[in-house]
Amino acid sequence: MNHIAAVGRVLLAVTVLAGACTVHAQTAFPNKPIRIVIPFTAGGTNDILARLLAPKLGEALGQPVVVDNRPGGNTVIASNELLKSPPDGHALLLPGNSHVLVPFLTKAPLPFDSLKDFAPVASLARTGLFLVVTPSLPANTLQDFIALAKAKPGSLNSAAPGGSINQLATEMFNSLAGVNLVHIPYKGSAPAVADVMGGQAQLSFQTPATVLGNVRSGKLRAIAISGDQPFVDPKVPTFTQAGLPGFDVGLWFGLLAHGATPKPIIDRLASEVTKILALPDFREKIAAQGLEVFVSTPEQYGTLLRNESEKFARIVKTAGITPE
Repeated sequence: MNHIAAVGRVLLAVTVLAGACTVHAQTAFPNKPIRIVIPFTAGGTNDILARLLAPKLGEALGQPVVVDNRPGGNTVIASNELLKSPPDGHALLLPGNSHVLVPFLTKAPLPFDSLKDFAPVASLARTGLFLVVTPSLPANTLQDFIALAKAKPGSLNSAAPGGSINQLATEMFNSLAGVNLVHIPYKGSAPAVADVMGGQAQLSFQTPATVLGNVRSGKLRAIAISGDQPFVDPKVPTFTQAGLPGFDVGLWFGLLAHGATPKPIIDRLASEVTKILALPDFREKIAAQGLEVFVSTPEQYGTLLRNESEKFARIVKTAGITPE
């Protein structure tokens, strides 16, 4: 009996020690640099937002935070990169609406479930979309642009990252305005915008953060912006003000972790992000990019993802959008 009791005490000690090691591993987070994976090329809103957040988050967590751009594959490459990483919170994904939109715009089956395989951490920011055109296009107002598009069906190219809300905006515009803009897929907003400025494409739907400087310098012409108010540039009307009610396509951005990440790590990340979003200097930098701070808990962000997925399913079906 004494031998059995001794063995039992050893097993109990091992179990307690293993549990303690697990708790320590979680409370010791982070113990190495953290990556924020971006589904698009550098220069887009996701990238700009990540580079504003990274130094603040690194300071709060005591580890460097680096931005890792993984464009292509309709954002699937970046999502896979996150899921290949250990579920320990040291790799995060910063997508926008595109994360729950991709399943409806991609013909091939995805190698993951956009909702079940990812853990919501926190939302970060939201914004509207500008319709910008190359300055040489003979259209100064939305009605001018629609008239031109109707007169030349299939001849105006809309540059946008593939599998993104920007692409959906093109398709929704076609449906609402009764025109035929042609979506040209890019790996990110920066090369798409460069081609519009250069005249290789005629238009793009883009966030203020991506195009505002070029609009103000005259390299791009802003026709209208989605949302309820002009927001960042009072000279540019909303789509409703310009005569196209119902075109209300906006973007939100947030952080996701691997779906198997322990809850204490998710909560730690969410807590630090929430503190950063409350900092006056960070909010000023966000506003300067035409973004609005958007705060949520992991649970609230998860609800947003599910609701947006259901909304996009309805929009794609109603607009008759065909996956590519």
